[in-house]
Formats: sequence, C-alpha cells, structure tokens
Amino acid sequence: MSDEDDLEDFDPDQDDFEKEEDEKETEEEEDYRKEGEEFPEEWLPNPLTEDMMKEGLSLLCKTGSGLGHAYVKLEVKERDLTDIYLLRSYIHLRYVDVSENHLTDLSPLNHLTHLLWLKADGNRLRSAQLNERPYLQTASFAYNQITDTEGISHPRLGSLNLKGNSIRMVTGLDPQKLISLHTVELRGNQLESTLGINLPKLKNLYLAQNLLKKVEGLENLSNLTTLHLRDNQIDTLSGFSKEMKSLQYLNLRRSKMLAFRPNQIPREASTFIPAPGGQRMPLFAPKLEIHHSLRPRIPLSAEWGA
Repeated sequence: MSDEDDLEDFDPDQDDFEKEEDEKETEEEEDYRKEGEEFPEEWLPNPLTEDMMKEGLSLLCKTGSGLGHAYVKLEVKERDLTDIYLLRSYIHLRYVDVSENHLTDLSPLNHLTHLLWLKADGNRLRSAQLNERPYLQTASFAYNQITDTEGISHPRLGSLNLKGNSIRMVTGLDPQKLISLHTVELRGNQLESTLGINLPKLKNLYLAQNLLKKVEGLENLSNLTTLHLRDNQIDTLSGFSKEMKSLQYLNLRRSKMLAFRPNQIPREASTFIPAPGGQRMPLFAPKLEIHHSLRPRIPLSAEWGA
C-alpha cells in the first residue's frame, strides 16, 4: 500500500482532536501527581471540621420529609483532609466533592442516604467500596490507588469514573444490581482483560491506556455506542459480536494492530459495506465510525468475528 493510500484516510481534524485530548489527559494526570509529590507518605492528621463545613456548604433545599430545610451540597476539595468522619452527621447531603485530599476511607458517606453525586478524585483511596446508595447517580474516583472494582452496587448509578488507578481486572460489577449504569471510565489503569464488564445497559466504555491485547466478554453489550481502546496492545479483531449493533464509535488508535494473514480472519464473518474515507463497516453496526492509527495499518477489509 502506497503512502498516497495512507494519506487518503488521514483526517487532520481527528488528529488535532486526539492531540488536544492527549494534552488534556497528560496535564490532568501531571497535576494530580504533583499534588501527591508535595506531601510525604506520612502526613499529619487533618480531620474535617465544623468551620470547613460552614465554608463548603451550599444549596439550601427542603429535606426529604418536606418539613424542614438543609444544605445539600458540600465542596471541601484541596483541604489536605485525612478524615471526613464529621460527615456522618450531615445525612441530608446530596452532592459531595472531597477531591484532591489525602483520604483513605470514605465509610462516613455510608450515612448519607440521599447522596446523588460524589467526586473523590485525587485522594489515597485503595477501594471504591461503599454501602449500596439508593439514589447515587454519578461517582468519580479518578486518580487514586484503587486496585479493584468490588463493592459498587448502586442501583441508580449511571456514570462511574475509575480513571488513573491501578486496576488489573474488573470484578464484582453485577448487572442485576447496576441496572442504570451507562458510562464506565477505566482509562489509564493496568487492565489486562475486558472480562467482567458484562453490563447490558452500558452505552459508553473507555478503556484507553491499559494493557489490553484483545477484546473479550463484551459480546452481549447490545446498547454499547462508544468503545474507546486507544493506546493498548490489541493485535486481533476477534471479540466483537453481531449483538453490538448499536456501536457507533470505535477508537483503536495507537494500538498494536498487526497485519492479519488470511488464516487469521475469523471464520464466522460479517459482510462489510463501503464507507466514506475508504473504510469498511460491518452491517451489524451500520453507523460505526472507526478511528485507527495509519501505521501499522488495520486491514479494515478483514471481516470481524461474530
């Protein structure tokens, strides 16, 4: 294949977008790392105080009973906190931001039965485990030291962010309990497998910057529209299924896509149709937009497995 053929598929706008995305991710990660490097592993206890609460509370609303009022939003980010035990008493809180502190334990949040939104990025957490929160819809634990996905079973949780942790394997995500989960962010971990992400309601899955060599266990994600696999070691197109008919965006840029020989093409193959830019799209996902590295080149004319 000539250089001219490669240039035909070259999309400068998409490359600019990828570059901006890379720069943003790198800058964000470096900010969290610098924040962590400024403090030693051992730090002086610094618990949440009433004065900090007064400064961080906002959004006065009616309580659940409708008979009183309480502040339902708390922001205490960048306070060098080591302990949020005081939150046990603030049962009406719905929106909590405790990001960029030194927290290792979030168990006081188990007392917040009305919790809707949680951001705990940039702490020292080793687990995202909480008791089942009946109303929790958004939870972010990015850039911690989390090693597993156990203890996440909130029935209304729609968005889960575990970006920039140390997770090697996804376990404990029960589709019978996580019935509302539509977006999972696992970029920048140490994932070696996509097994354990059997969540049929999932729409957006971000797995860039891991150690993945193939896609597996995603065959039943019929509602998946976005699959982000950039910067992995994927070297096979197997693992995709006709059930993934909703897939619209697939990012395989800078993955280890090796040239496929004829005998490597999956036996059970889907028919492909021409698409703009010289790409080919499988009929089971007619709206699919594929983003890939130019070299080494993905043989997009090769059929994908069923």
